[in-house]
Amino acid sequence: MFNRAGQIYILLIVAILGGAVVIRSFDPFFVQALRLIAFDSYQLLGPAKFDPSLPVRIVDINEDSLAKVGQWPWPRTTIADLATKLTQQGAAAVAFDILFSEPDRTSPEQAMKSMPADEAALMAPLIQGRPTHDQALAAAITHAPVVLSVALTSRKTPLPPVKAGFAAAGDDPKPFVPAFAGATSNLPELDAAASGIGSINWIPDRDQVVRRVPLLYRVGDQLIPTLPMEALRVAQGASTYVVKSSNASGEEAFGQATGINHIRVGAVEIPTDYDGGLWLKFRKAQPSSYIPAWKVLTGENDPKDIAGMIVLVGTSAPGLMDLRATPLDAALPGFEVHAQVLEHILSGRTLTRPDFAIAVEMLVTVLLGAILAAVVQRLPAFTSAGLGLLTIVVLIYGGWLAYSQLGLLFDPSYPALVLFVLVTTATIYVYRRTEQQRHEVRRAFGYYVSPSVVNEIIADPNKLELGGEVRELTLLFCDVRNFTSISERMTAHELTTFINRLLTPLSEVIMNNRGTIDKYMGDAIMAFWNAPLDDPDHAGHALHSALDMMQRMDTLNEEWAKEAEAAGREHARVNIGIGINSGPCCVGNLGSSHRFDYSAIGDDVNVASRYEGLSKVYGVPVVVGEATVKQIGGLQTIELDLMRVKGRAHPTRIYTPAEAIGVTAEKFAPIEKVHTLFLHLYRRADWDAAEQALAECENFAVAGLTKLYHLYRERIAEWRKDPPPADWDGTFTATSK
Repeated sequence: MFNRAGQIYILLIVAILGGAVVIRSFDPFFVQALRLIAFDSYQLLGPAKFDPSLPVRIVDINEDSLAKVGQWPWPRTTIADLATKLTQQGAAAVAFDILFSEPDRTSPEQAMKSMPADEAALMAPLIQGRPTHDQALAAAITHAPVVLSVALTSRKTPLPPVKAGFAAAGDDPKPFVPAFAGATSNLPELDAAASGIGSINWIPDRDQVVRRVPLLYRVGDQLIPTLPMEALRVAQGASTYVVKSSNASGEEAFGQATGINHIRVGAVEIPTDYDGGLWLKFRKAQPSSYIPAWKVLTGENDPKDIAGMIVLVGTSAPGLMDLRATPLDAALPGFEVHAQVLEHILSGRTLTRPDFAIAVEMLVTVLLGAILAAVVQRLPAFTSAGLGLLTIVVLIYGGWLAYSQLGLLFDPSYPALVLFVLVTTATIYVYRRTEQQRHEVRRAFGYYVSPSVVNEIIADPNKLELGGEVRELTLLFCDVRNFTSISERMTAHELTTFINRLLTPLSEVIMNNRGTIDKYMGDAIMAFWNAPLDDPDHAGHALHSALDMMQRMDTLNEEWAKEAEAAGREHARVNIGIGINSGPCCVGNLGSSHRFDYSAIGDDVNVASRYEGLSKVYGVPVVVGEATVKQIGGLQTIELDLMRVKGRAHPTRIYTPAEAIGVTAEKFAPIEKVHTLFLHLYRRADWDAAEQALAECENFAVAGLTKLYHLYRERIAEWRKDPPPADWDGTFTATSK
């Protein structure tokens, strides 16, 4: 069904696509890196926009705040004052992106530890009974919607406190949630007073860029919400998280445990990845929207900016802030990322990488790869490259549309890379195979047709239809007269040299006239015109070839005569006979499945061969069939006979070119007039008048027609003895080939 080259091509394509699927299943780092670059590009091209109407605000402990209030760390009483003022201004939740894991060093009882004993003794009565700064902060946040942070660690510690309940619907979500061994918590009295406690951990990608944020973590069997999730819960006054996993009501998993699908907190339901994570659609940082902490402490801020808002408190002061890289910002304060998580959720944005994304990407890769592989082998290299590039552009644009219109993350980078490799490899392979085929065509047809014809075939292979087709051809057979007697006088080496020297110039004539050499048969040549390429003037080219071949023979005979004279031997002139005929033939690669030639077969091929044999009978160098003469305008020809070739029912006229028998253009008209009259009288069986006209023909002394006229005298003599039938039309029937 396929040849060897086709089988190799198919195996090559299958290897590329199969290898691509295997590599993707292992998902090495370079594949991950390409995917993340693609996702980052989406974010750069279509980032989210800052929406000031969303109920999320940032209170920033910035450089100005440190300059006005004092250096960091601030006393916990100042933090308490900040929490109180935010609560009084109506904040729905106040989330501190700050860990209070150690006692306040500015608190008097802590300061006493670093004082001399006598000074500490004087200080003790003054602070006795007064609350510590940490107690003051705990008291301030007891009745405030404050969410504190917890940092999960790989060190095994007691479980961190949890303020919310968890309900699971469907499969157990715990195996899918990122796990830690322990946590670094705040001071116990602070954790006890807080309305919520959330993790401030990050799980960046390998390049340390934050693209996904988990909404839940796990320590042992305990689920821990993140700081933004706790702030959202506290702001709504909710008490419980509902984690919906695979096989929950309304969640399709077909019996497979595929992980978490949604997390509900209060009135908000958040679609997540299998591990409870969220792909963020980031926006550029907006530091101008931050509220400086000093303004809140001094009451100079607008309370409307706080009322009903989820307020995140953190620091952007150099040396203090927790910097994170995102697809849009190389260094972003951690509280900004928390704020964008809340904005993402509250705005209703969706950005997910579906569970079926890998399957879709690989299916698209294989399908497009198979289609391109099938198409590329039929196109030129430049067109193949353009088609491959267009496919990759469409693939990338499709990924962008899925991101921008549907909020879906599909990776076009790896499929694009695979298709690039496939198209490049296929194009190179097809190009090399085409070049090999061109070389084979050039080598094979170079023996039979002229270089210009070979170049046309190579430039447009569609002009060449191999395998056999019926088309009109003009055929030429050429044979050496008395070859047997010539060869008897030569050794094998001399005969080989003679044949090569004879056939080379004759073959050049044929190819220079756009002919195709079918085969060599000893001293004979078979050639045809109008295949493999169309040749509207195939009859003319064949006849001109015959005349040129006669001239070449004159030149060769002169050369051989000079060589013979120099060698002191006689030279016998070498003559050739040529037969030309036109008609429909089957032409193509003919033969067996093991060995074939580009050849032509058909009845008109046989007739052309018979015409070559008749050239000896009629004593002319060239015999041309009637079908050929009718296609040549303006060529002067002499009709030889009306004859029926053996094997054919209908007679046909045969001719010889006037030039081939030495009749010049000036003498042609009178000779042709008398000659035509003779044939007319002959075919009327008017023997006396025919012989009289024949004598007039002989008076022109055309050496090339001497044998023809002698032949007709013999025929007339025979007809006188044995007259033809009454309905005879002058046709002569050949009794031999």
